[in-house]
Amino acid sequence: MPDDKPHRADVDWQNSSPLAFTVFENDGQTLTLVREALRQGRVLLAFQPVVVGMDADRIGFYEGLIRVLGKTGRPIPARAFLGAVEAHELGREIACASLALGLRTLIDNPGIRLSINMSARSIGYPKWIRILRSHLSENPTLAERLILEVTEDSTRQLPEIVTAFMRLWRAKGVSFAMDDYGAGQISIPQLHAFDFDILKIDGKFTRKIHTNPGNQEITAALLSVAKQFDRLCVAEAVETGDEARWLAALGVDMMQGYAFGAPTVKPEFKSVVMRRSA
Repeated sequence: MPDDKPHRADVDWQNSSPLAFTVFENDGQTLTLVREALRQGRVLLAFQPVVVGMDADRIGFYEGLIRVLGKTGRPIPARAFLGAVEAHELGREIACASLALGLRTLIDNPGIRLSINMSARSIGYPKWIRILRSHLSENPTLAERLILEVTEDSTRQLPEIVTAFMRLWRAKGVSFAMDDYGAGQISIPQLHAFDFDILKIDGKFTRKIHTNPGNQEITAALLSVAKQFDRLCVAEAVETGDEARWLAALGVDMMQGYAFGAPTVKPEFKSVVMRRSA
């Protein structure tokens, strides 16, 4: 897809708008830092548990969230670059780093399942495919513990490619989750055609659900569709016990959010591995 963001040669940013110029300069500086961090291996995953029901002790799987570190070792906020790199090769390189780290985590921790975010564009990126194919060829049992998450909007960009990719890798044991379920405009026939294993309800519908009748109705409708298609349904961004209780009463299968654990680079499962090897 062509880059639809104007380049410096196309627009006199400084003279056209001081605000636009500042945003352009900040984006450029941030993306340079991200490129340097990738080259130097300053990337890691933070892990957030996805719990069964509202029982924090029953972890169905973890989501691995990419963290890119600046020169001081502090994470560069993902919101500062993820949107900007989605249509660019840098975005694919971030996806490669995330996948490689996730598969390494599964190798080192055989008792967990892990979801890793990907873009529909990753499917056409040779390096990303090589990482997936080589790891699963060497360790076929990893597939049954790997979940690949694709956003609802991303699936709609390249639907035929996504469905073919899912069909191929599901046959090898990989599971698939639709992230941000309900946030886009996917139709029910499209949802059925994609055949995701897991649907993750977008957090904007679960926040304050105990006091927001509109969110209650939308979430109930999304959950009803998921149940009709026999999909596992995860509520994202659950931050309070009140929200969790409402979602449990609606029949959500799993929950994820600060109510059950913030993303951490030192999850409990790594502590178990360290104790065993000590």
